[in-house]
Amino acid sequence: MCELYVKADPILYESRSRSLRIRGVVTTLRLENQFWQILQEIAEVDGMTTNQLITKLYDEIMELRGEVVNFASFLRVSCTRYLTQREARPVPLSVVRSSVG
Repeated sequence: MCELYVKADPILYESRSRSLRIRGVVTTLRLENQFWQILQEIAEVDGMTTNQLITKLYDEIMELRGEVVNFASFLRVSCTRYLTQREARPVPLSVVRSSVG
């Protein structure tokens, strides 16, 4: 079972920093490459850039909670929640039929 995890490409868990502007303040976020890829996917699905998505998430969490203790961790959790929801979505019947035939 652990082979699935330990054989992952090291580039996926390598950290990368990105600078972006949130509410007029330039900030740097450091996340693993895998999370940057997931954020990019979410942004594309929502028709945004990654920076636009991150800014929107920041604005929404601030509006809801009034503070963000660890924004990088919030983004990681958001990514895992996205993946969980993506996997839970039912497969459209047309896709099932095309794969059977």
